[in-house]
Amino acid sequence: MTTMVKTRIVKIGNSQGIRIPKLLLDQSQLGDEVELEVEQGKIIIRASRPTRAGWDEQFKQMAVAEDDQLLDDELTTTAWDEEEWEW
Repeated sequence: MTTMVKTRIVKIGNSQGIRIPKLLLDQSQLGDEVELEVEQGKIIIRASRPTRAGWDEQFKQMAVAEDDQLLDDELTTTAWDEEEWEW
């Protein structure tokens, strides 16, 4: 079932915003933080994903595909690294 609600864009400080009716918030189950995206003339609001969400699965897939090797096989040092840097 699709719920359609008409609302106005209102001034909020130096910005503008909309008030989202409780009915829509309940149906969408959005939390306190959301992500906004513009796509083909539409503003899409979606629940914010946790930082690094899905990384564990991606790392597992990389290991299976043997695509988890270091990009630098050998560290390149400079004279500054050898003479000036203190470990």
